[in-house]
Amino acid sequence: MLLSFAPGLFCVAQSTDLQDNIRIRLEQDQPDIPLNVQNKELFAKSEIHLFYNDRLFLPAWIDNGVLTELAYELRFEIIQSKFDGLNPTDYHLDLLNSYFNLFENNKKQGKPNELDDLASVDFLLSDAFFHLASHLEIGKVDPSKLAGDWEITAKTAKVNYNELLEMALVKKQIRQPLETLYPNLSIYKKGREVIRAMDEIRKKDTLNWKAVKISKTIKVGERDGGVPNLRERLAFWKYLTPYSFEDEKEYDSTMFSAVKEFQLRNGLEPDGALGKNTVNALNQSPVDLIDKASVNMERLRWLPDTLRGAEMIVVNIANYQLDYLSNRDTLLSARVIVGKKYHESPIFSSAMSYIVFSPYWNLPTSIVRNEVMPAVRKNPNYLAQKNMEVVTFSGQHVDPSTVNWSGKSIPYMVRQKPGENNSLGLVKFMFPNEHSVYIHDTPARSLFTREDRALSHGCIRIQNPAAFAEILLKNDKSWTPEKINAAMHQSHEQIVKLDRKIPVVLLYLTFWADSKGLGHYRQDIYDRDAEVLVALRK
Repeated sequence: MLLSFAPGLFCVAQSTDLQDNIRIRLEQDQPDIPLNVQNKELFAKSEIHLFYNDRLFLPAWIDNGVLTELAYELRFEIIQSKFDGLNPTDYHLDLLNSYFNLFENNKKQGKPNELDDLASVDFLLSDAFFHLASHLEIGKVDPSKLAGDWEITAKTAKVNYNELLEMALVKKQIRQPLETLYPNLSIYKKGREVIRAMDEIRKKDTLNWKAVKISKTIKVGERDGGVPNLRERLAFWKYLTPYSFEDEKEYDSTMFSAVKEFQLRNGLEPDGALGKNTVNALNQSPVDLIDKASVNMERLRWLPDTLRGAEMIVVNIANYQLDYLSNRDTLLSARVIVGKKYHESPIFSSAMSYIVFSPYWNLPTSIVRNEVMPAVRKNPNYLAQKNMEVVTFSGQHVDPSTVNWSGKSIPYMVRQKPGENNSLGLVKFMFPNEHSVYIHDTPARSLFTREDRALSHGCIRIQNPAAFAEILLKNDKSWTPEKINAAMHQSHEQIVKLDRKIPVVLLYLTFWADSKGLGHYRQDIYDRDAEVLVALRK
């Protein structure tokens, strides 16, 4: 009778009972024992205690004994987290679905929901919000614990998630507060949309994506057993419309045109040849591309706040490209050569502070020991032929004939004098860092036409250094193109200090979305994606 005739009284009583249930369960919690629901450990124990204490143990997601619209909205956002490259099951999705289904069945049968169940689902939803918020703000994976040379320290949270949740509850909005945690980069939201679209493609995918393997590059007119699968994939990605052919294993001219378009779209040399890189790209299924995108969405969440500056230099190692940005506009893009597989360019950020025109190249000790010393023993004129000289560490010249080249090392420095054939080219751009990595010119300019440009010992070689110098010195009108060219062709070094320090960020992104919302995928040249993906999917 109480249910029928005094609904208001019943709701108040149930709310108070639920409040007491939440309070008692938190008071009974032991400091050294994880807080859990149905043996499912909550991630944000301290935040849960603080959050419910501050609200005097009032439920956040229950009203009048039933789930609020916001509870359903949060569950929706948890499901949508897959478009951030995250794993919705990390946020109690399976257990939440069980409770939601239970409550919906109770409603159909006219049964009230149990207080313990209501308290449990309230805890789960709050914990899911806190855990998802943390992953969106600072990432799920700790980059400092990964193998390889990632000089990325794990970010610390700057947002108070309790206050964020209270704001969400007051505004009755979940999406907008969570969006405030995204990296401050337009490519992040665009990336979400690319993953969403790729997920729709995945749902309709019926192809067999077994990897096609080739023993040599396939050219037009040649036959190969992998051609039918590759043709099918080009059609799947809309580079080909179905057409008739005489021999399904022949790489024909119609397919050739589609391959060139595919190569151009995927950062490959558009030569129309079915080489290793092109075939590897065509082996990528929608699931593979979602995984690749997910890994790079996580990398965007790791990025330091320096990426919010008005002026910066960004090198995407995986794309072999340098971009100079001013007020988020790209004013210069240049091809670069990066470290080869066993001399990988590190991932870090620093600040560019000066330029060295007509630089000396101080050879690393390892190169002197392993390459120069044996060469001089065979050919006493080697140093002169290479425009090199021997100096003390204070810069005093040493006669090479007085040096003992037969030992394990020499107590001097070997350096290459400025000039066209200097290994650093005609200019280098310095951003001091512990890796001794910098950006420089190169005499081997033909290498920039290559598709694979992981060729250096770790430094970054830039294709058009004069244009880069001009844009860095733009605030000083005396640095005309003619003056820069003259500075690059001197017989001695000239150091020019920049009038400001410019952030330099070396990234490793094998996926990004452009301003038009198009996804771009690149080869994982250092084989780094798999480790991040495993940690992300755990």
